[in-house]
Amino acid sequence: MNIPITKTVFGDEEKEAMVKPLETGWIVQGPYVSEFQEMFSEFTSAKYSHATSSCTTALHLGLESMEIKKGDKVIVPSFTYVASANAVEYTGAEVVFCDINLKTFNIDETKLEDLIKNDLSIKAIMPVHLFGLCANMPDIMKLANKYNLKVIEDSACGFDSWIDGKHSGTFGDVGCFSFHPRKSICTGEGGMLITNDDNLAIKVSQLKDHGASKSDLQRHREKGGSLLPDFTMRGYNYRMTDIQGALGVCQMNKKEYIMDGRRKVASNYDDALSMLPQLITPFVPSQYIHAYQSYVCIFTDGEDISNLTKEQIDKLNIKRNIFMEKLEEKNIATRQGTHAVHTLGYYKDKNNFKDEDFLNAYAADRLSITLPVYPDMKKEEFDYVISNIKEALI
Repeated sequence: MNIPITKTVFGDEEKEAMVKPLETGWIVQGPYVSEFQEMFSEFTSAKYSHATSSCTTALHLGLESMEIKKGDKVIVPSFTYVASANAVEYTGAEVVFCDINLKTFNIDETKLEDLIKNDLSIKAIMPVHLFGLCANMPDIMKLANKYNLKVIEDSACGFDSWIDGKHSGTFGDVGCFSFHPRKSICTGEGGMLITNDDNLAIKVSQLKDHGASKSDLQRHREKGGSLLPDFTMRGYNYRMTDIQGALGVCQMNKKEYIMDGRRKVASNYDDALSMLPQLITPFVPSQYIHAYQSYVCIFTDGEDISNLTKEQIDKLNIKRNIFMEKLEEKNIATRQGTHAVHTLGYYKDKNNFKDEDFLNAYAADRLSITLPVYPDMKKEEFDYVISNIKEALI
C-alpha cells in the first residue's frame, strides 16, 4: 500500500472546464477567474476577492497596497512557511519574528505587545492560520487597533477556517489564500486576496495587473476596449490564468465534500491516537473550526514537554526522525509541520539568530509530524496508517 501525504480531488468536471478556455481563447484572467472570485467572496463574506498567481504574490500585493516599505517592520511568526517572511522582504521592509504557542502552532499573541510598544517602526502584523486553525484574531485585532497597525492575514492554509462564524482572512485589512496542491482547494498554483476595504481593493486590482486602470476582461466588455488603459502605478504580473480559474470554480462547487472528508479523517485520527502518549494531537479552542489543511501532531515519545529545553528538543528530534523513517519504509508519507524560519540559512545568517531564540518555533520544527489526510481516504488506508504508527512507536 502507498499512502501519500494528501491527494487533490479532481474529476471529469475539472477536465471539461479546463478545455473551455482553450476553446474560447480566453486564457488569462477571464470569465472563470471572475466567477471564482465571486464564489470566494460569497463563501467567506468578503466584499472583494482578487485571484492571484500564488498566495505569496497575494501577500506581496497586500503589503504593497498598505504601503509597507523600506524602513518599516512587520511581525511574522517564526514557525511558518518561508514565503510569509519572504513577502515582507520583497517590499524592503524588515521581518520581526515572534515565537508561537506550541499548543496551536500559531503566533503567541501574548508576546506581541512587548515587541510593538517599544518599536515605532513596526507597521503591521502578519498572523498565520497554520494548518487550518485560525490564530487568535480577536486579541490580535485589539492590539492592532490599539497601536494603529495594519493586519495582513496569511490564510494560505485557512480555507474554511472560522472563529465564531467569521472566516479566516476577514478580520484584518486583507487575507491571503493558497491553492497549491497541498491545500484543500487546488488550482495547481494560485492564490486569492480578500478585503472589505474599497481603496485596498482598487489598489490590489491594479497592482496585480501591471498597474493597469482596467483589466482585460473589463476592456473586453466595454465600448472602446481596443484602446490600452492608463497605468497609474508601478505594478506586477500576478494574474491568475482562466484555466486555473476554471479549476477553482469546480473546486468551490465540491468544497463541502472536500472539507467534510478532511474533517472526518481528522476526527478518526483524534479517536485512534488518543491513547498514544507519544503523540499530541491537534488542539482546537472553543468557537474555532479547524480546516485540517494538515493534521499535525507533536512527537513527545511520552515525555513531559511543559518545560522544554534545546537539549530535550534535539534528543526527541532524533527519535521523531526515526519514527518518520519507519513509516516511510512502509510507504506512508509524513512531513514535519513546516519550518522555524529563524533557523533557515538566509534569515539565520542575516540576523545572527540562534536556534533557541524562538524556542517554541524550534520545538515545532523539530518535533512536529504531519500525517496523511485526504477526503477520499479509504478505511483500509487509514487502518494501515494507524497500525504502522502503533508498530513504529513500540
